[in-house]
Amino acid sequence: MFLNPSIQKSGKLKLFLVSSSALLYFVFAYDLIRTDYTKLIGLYTLLFFLFYGLIRYTENSTRTLTYVAFAYRALFFLAIPNLSQDFYRFIWDGRVLLEGFNPYLHSVVSFIKTVDFPIPQAGELVSGMGSLNASHFSNYPPMNQLCFAVAALFFKNSILGSVIVMRLIIIAADFGTLYFGKKLLQKLNLPVNSIFLYVLNPFIIIELTGNLHFEGVMVFFFIWSLYLLHSGKRYWAAVVLGLSISVKLIPLLFLPLFLKWSVFANPKNKAINASESTKIGVVSVQALKNLFLFYAIVLFTVIILFVPFYSTEFVMNYTDTLALWFKNFEFNASLYYIARAIGYTFRGYNEITVIGTYIPYVILLFTFLMTFLRANRHPQQVFTTMLFVLTFYFFSSTTVHPWYLTTLLVLSLFTPYKYPLVWSYVIILSYLAYVNTNTGDKTENLWIIGLEYTIVYSVLIWEIFIKKKV
Repeated sequence: MFLNPSIQKSGKLKLFLVSSSALLYFVFAYDLIRTDYTKLIGLYTLLFFLFYGLIRYTENSTRTLTYVAFAYRALFFLAIPNLSQDFYRFIWDGRVLLEGFNPYLHSVVSFIKTVDFPIPQAGELVSGMGSLNASHFSNYPPMNQLCFAVAALFFKNSILGSVIVMRLIIIAADFGTLYFGKKLLQKLNLPVNSIFLYVLNPFIIIELTGNLHFEGVMVFFFIWSLYLLHSGKRYWAAVVLGLSISVKLIPLLFLPLFLKWSVFANPKNKAINASESTKIGVVSVQALKNLFLFYAIVLFTVIILFVPFYSTEFVMNYTDTLALWFKNFEFNASLYYIARAIGYTFRGYNEITVIGTYIPYVILLFTFLMTFLRANRHPQQVFTTMLFVLTFYFFSSTTVHPWYLTTLLVLSLFTPYKYPLVWSYVIILSYLAYVNTNTGDKTENLWIIGLEYTIVYSVLIWEIFIKKKV
């Protein structure tokens, strides 16, 4: 009995796509230097091309795509991250925490100055993270610190061992996102296999599994929370959302957007469908009570997790460290660079401190405008508003590292918009700024940054104003 030639051809094509991608991921993990720009862009482009083919020709093979997603991540198992130095700081924080030091009260520099290295391999970790990272206090929230501490608990004397543990945590989170993402898509009557635009995306595999960024853990809790909320379990959803915020603070930005979500106006605490949601508004006293209790549980969860680290000095250090991202650091920005150029024209110097002071207020204003000007009752309306708010946040920020786009990409799966998918490819251009892999010193070619954002803005404008939307 012979197979149909078209089936044979299809099987060979899938095998080619999977095996070629696996080979490229292996090269990316073990034979790439960050400053080898031609190789970096070439590998990334080929991986995206093969990713597109794999999604197109294997779109109905959920099990196959799941196995492939795991296999690609497994290829990075023994690799040391080659596009980011942040993992050295992760290991430092975890080991320092296990030694009884508060990472929010002790900067790396404070130990260096006294020549008092409290952990094994301290010199190697300090050299790896670079002077900039070592100069400020930790800004990673407590659930993130817990992940670092788990890695240190298992491997106190091995950088590779700590990397493997953190990588396993991130991979587990990705498959948690796969599980709850599929269930949420199903509840919303959206194509379930859209989740693989996230799980199999080379950007996600490289930035999370490869480079050990914990945005994936935050996204896992966030998507789980949204699934619980849509299932009518709003108070458990609040707890899980608090865990998400305690990994990365980004979901705090979305809290006002829940104000009109119709699930809070449903007295029976049951999930409702789209037609019902258009008839329900947050107008009743019970709805307001439900919403208030939801917010209270979220904030209580976050506060409880921060309590073990609390002190007056902690509050000062943490807020000052967060302010650095608005008033001191600048990388891969868009609107901010335009404002900076205007400042140079009229003042003759970089006004990042002044501009950065106003950016949070502008973002909050935009968030509240989107909260009250849009319907935001049905989940998909809320997801779309979240997408726009986070997009505006990134467009306005002084610093947009590649891995920041993780949340934007996963939100896009629940909306008609695909510009985050395009951005997840062109964001690789931001890596052309790096010139020193040891210190992290960088200089940016604004023409390249301009090319990146020209593509992103063009696709965004086309999707919003030209392409027909339902």
